Amino acid sequence: MLFANDTEASLRAAVSLVNSAEEPDTLTEIGQLDAWYEEHGYTGRHDGDAAELKALRALRPVLRELLTAERDDAAQLVNALLSDARAVPQLRRHDGLDWHIHAVPADAPLERRIAAETAMAMVDLIRADELSRLSVCADERCDGLVLDLSRNRSRRYCSTVCANRNAVAAYRARRRP
Repeated sequence: MLFANDTEASLRAAVSLVNSAEEPDTLTEIGQLDAWYEEHGYTGRHDGDAAELKALRALRPVLRELLTAERDDAAQLVNALLSDARAVPQLRRHDGLDWHIHAVPADAPLERRIAAETAMAMVDLIRADELSRLSVCADERCDGLVLDLSRNRSRRYCSTVCANRNAVAAYRARRRP
């Protein structure tokens, strides 16, 4: 299933934000917030202060609940997030990007924009019954989330660190007499 670029970008950003809470926490400083903002191509208001950092850290468990919910529960959470964000979806074109959806104004607080954009992306997954694209890392020692947009749905690990750790463990297990 192909998803729109803004859907994929919002899901990648949300998974990255949720996974930043895994040990070691990678969202503890404003510089890390700035790097996350840049990495995921966000535009619009970015205060880059302690309050914004605190708000994004508080958003992580909310997004985790949404991204790991069953379909019916996810639909209810999406509706609540869109309502709380006072979302009014609009098509926008800016910064060299073609038409895509913004659900809240560009001057809305970053955490509100992230919540609304993640909810809008989840609308696509829910409607297409594609929530299996989201899962928890197959590494028993990790609770990171996995976004699998591969054609054959083969992604099992949240990062190459987890994938490599499990590959090495499997290799060593095969080599034991």
